[in-house]
Amino acid sequence: MPENLVENVSDTAFWIAHYRALETQRPHALFRDPLAERLAGNRGGKIAAAIPMGRITAWMVAIRTTVIDSYITRAIAEGVDTILNLGAGLDTRPYRMNLPSTLAWIEADYPQMIDYKEKLLATESPRCRLDRVRIDLADDEQRRKFLANVNARAKKLLVLTEGVITYLTNDQVAALADDLHSLANLRYWIVEYFSPDVVKFRQRTGIQQKLQNAPFRFKPGDWFGFFAQRGWRPEEIRYLPEEGRRLGRPVDLPILVKILGAIRSLFSSPAQRELFRRFSAYMLLVRTDPHSPSSSAT
Repeated sequence: MPENLVENVSDTAFWIAHYRALETQRPHALFRDPLAERLAGNRGGKIAAAIPMGRITAWMVAIRTTVIDSYITRAIAEGVDTILNLGAGLDTRPYRMNLPSTLAWIEADYPQMIDYKEKLLATESPRCRLDRVRIDLADDEQRRKFLANVNARAKKLLVLTEGVITYLTNDQVAALADDLHSLANLRYWIVEYFSPDVVKFRQRTGIQQKLQNAPFRFKPGDWFGFFAQRGWRPEEIRYLPEEGRRLGRPVDLPILVKILGAIRSLFSSPAQRELFRRFSAYMLLVRTDPHSPSSSAT
C-alpha cells in the first residue's frame, strides 16, 4: 500500500464509506446508504483492499451505524431538536434517515472534507435542515466559540462523535468532554468505547501499520472512569458483539482468529472472557456533576 494512501485521519472517512456501501448492497442490509458508494469513490475501495481484516471492519461499521441510528431515533422521539455531528466526515444520515423536517442538523469538519462532500451531494436534498461548518476542531478557542453558538440555537442538543475520539490525545478528549459538559442545552453525547484488546488486535494484525498516519491516540487507563471524572455517565451502552447477535449478524471472524480466541478463553478468568466479548461499544452519555460519586460508571 502506498504510504500516502491514508495521509491523515480524514482519509479514513473514505474507508468507512466504502463499507457502508458494501452493507447497502447486501440482500438483508441493516441499513441503506445509497450515497455511500459515490462518496467513497475508488479511493475508499483501495484503502479497504489494503488494510487487513476487512470482514471485521465491515461488520463493525454495519453494527455501529445501526446502533447510532437507533440512538438518534430515540433522542428525536424524546424531543432533541438539534444534532451536532463533530468530525462528520462522509456521514449521510441527514439524507438517508427518516428525520423530521424541523430538525436542525449541523456537520462540522475540515474545509476540504466539507468542500468534497458538498460537491458530490450538490444535487441531493436532505430530509431536515442541514448546515455545514468548516472548522478546525483542534483549535480550542474556535471550537468553544462554535459550540457556544450551537448551544444558544438549540433547545435540546445531541452531539455525535462517531469514530472521532480514538484519534485524539487524552488531553484533547478531556478538553472536548469539558467543553461539551458546559453546554446547558446538551442532552446526549454519542461516543465509542474500545477495550485495550482492540488496540492490541490492530497492532497484531497489521492494521495499525497501514494506518500509521491515523493512529489510535486516545488510551485512557479506564475508559468509563475517564468520562465519569469529567461529568459523563452512560445512559445506555450497546456492545457491538451483543448487538450483532441480537440483529442476527454475529461478528465474522477469520478461522485463525476464532481458534486463537478459543485457546485464549481456556486460560482466561470469567471476567477476562466477558471483557473480551465486550471489546467495543457505542454509548449514549448524559451529564452528571464531575468528580461526584453519582458520576461513576456502572
